[in-house]
Amino acid sequence: MADPKKTLTPAEIADAGLTGWRQDGETLTARFATGDFATGLELVGRIGASAEEANHHPDVLLTYPEVTVTLSSHDVGGITSRDLALARRSSEHAAALDVAPTSD
Repeated sequence: MADPKKTLTPAEIADAGLTGWRQDGETLTARFATGDFATGLELVGRIGASAEEANHHPDVLLTYPEVTVTLSSHDVGGITSRDLALARRSSEHAAALDVAPTSD
C-alpha cells in the first residue's frame, strides 16, 4: 500500500487513470453533471459518508445542476494516495447514480 503521507508526482497521478479528474497544482478536481438538485444532494451525501469513513474530507460544492469535488491532503501540501482513493470512491458513487463527470 502506498504511503498515505507521501505526495504523488504528476506522473503517478496520471497513471491512476481517474476519468473526469484533473490536477490543478496541489489539488484534484472533478465536476459531476447531476442534472437536478436532488441527485446532487444524494451524491454529496454519499461522498460525505465515504469521506467520514476515510477520515479524509474534500471540498464539495453543490449547485444546480452539478457537484464539484476538490481533493488535497492539506497536512502534507499535495495529492496523496488518500486523495486518489477518495476520488475513485466519489466516481463510483456518481456512476451508481448514473451521473457522469463533465469535461472542461
